[in-house]
Amino acid sequence: MKIAAVGDLHVTEDSVAPYARIFEEASGEADVLVLCGDLTNFGKIPEAEILGEDIAKAAVPVLGVLGNHDYECGRHEEVAAILRQAGMVVLDEQAHEIDGIGFAGAKGFLGGFGRGELAPFGEPEIKAFVDVANNEARKLENALRSLRTDKIVAVLHYSPISETLVGEPIEIFQYLGSARLADALDRFDNIAFVVHGHAHHGTYKGATMRGTPVYNVARPVLRDTFGTAYALLDA
Repeated sequence: MKIAAVGDLHVTEDSVAPYARIFEEASGEADVLVLCGDLTNFGKIPEAEILGEDIAKAAVPVLGVLGNHDYECGRHEEVAAILRQAGMVVLDEQAHEIDGIGFAGAKGFLGGFGRGELAPFGEPEIKAFVDVANNEARKLENALRSLRTDKIVAVLHYSPISETLVGEPIEIFQYLGSARLADALDRFDNIAFVVHGHAHHGTYKGATMRGTPVYNVARPVLRDTFGTAYALLDA
């Protein structure tokens, strides 16, 4: 199966069919289109409606997750509902299967990596913060565990590894992803690859400790690295 993947579309209220042509083009090259969060710029309803019109033009299944920008206005559930109505499968609590390939995803969260990973110690606010990161990792793991396919594609917004963040200021790595996501991923040996966005100035490819390929498909990364509007990956 050939998969077109891109994140960080950042559709604005004044956009006019911003991705209609790209989605139509992807439909001719891929079997599935995957969107890796920050689909809108501020999580506004008109932004979601504009993107929904473009999603409806895709001739292949569209799956994806929301990003932090899609939560900005506190209307993320409405945003997700609009995208679902347009035909997109919003991956979160439930996984999805297409032609024998499983798709599982979650937005993910921040929290850091290695010695810089935030621990649930001290003030209740820090513990609550880490609880959110742990919950996103649990959602991802539960979705992965629900699949019985030989191959799985994992979809995130935040990065599960630091390797695909290289190029961003190291001071903000902890805001761009969480190693807890990689811990969940590395419990499975049938993940073909992982795609994420969020790190606009990061690196295209890395791998988890177990060796699972991870691709940063943030649109600016694809533009600057390959001059393309989406990545084409084989599952």
